[in-house]
Amino acid sequence: MSLQDNYKDVLDVAKNVGAQVEAREENGKLIIKGKVGYAFDRDRIWDQIKAKHSNWQNEIMVMLDVTNSDPYGVYTVKSGDTLSKLAKEIYGDAKLYPKIFELNKDQLKNPDLIKVGQVLKLPPKSIAQA
Repeated sequence: MSLQDNYKDVLDVAKNVGAQVEAREENGKLIIKGKVGYAFDRDRIWDQIKAKHSNWQNEIMVMLDVTNSDPYGVYTVKSGDTLSKLAKEIYGDAKLYPKIFELNKDQLKNPDLIKVGQVLKLPPKSIAQA
């Protein structure tokens, strides 16, 4: 089985976040190179690598340019989402939801009233956790 087959889940995440990547095998490593829209998208690709591939340090090299440095990312609200749920999933702490709310005051008047389909800006991890 090729490394591209082994890392198909990672390539699928890259596709799902809209990354423009090319993958090739070279000298026993899978090299993924390309562009992602936001740092959040890049981090989701890395999270998939680290969560599912214990030998990733020896098998893969990833070089992704981030085209938008601000905000950290964007997220489209789905049914059942809350700001605290997003904060928990993205930053590891539900109590950080006010940081998401603050960045989106242009479209949110109440942190408890988000709507399916809204596209929310996400603050950088460093700011959210400060």
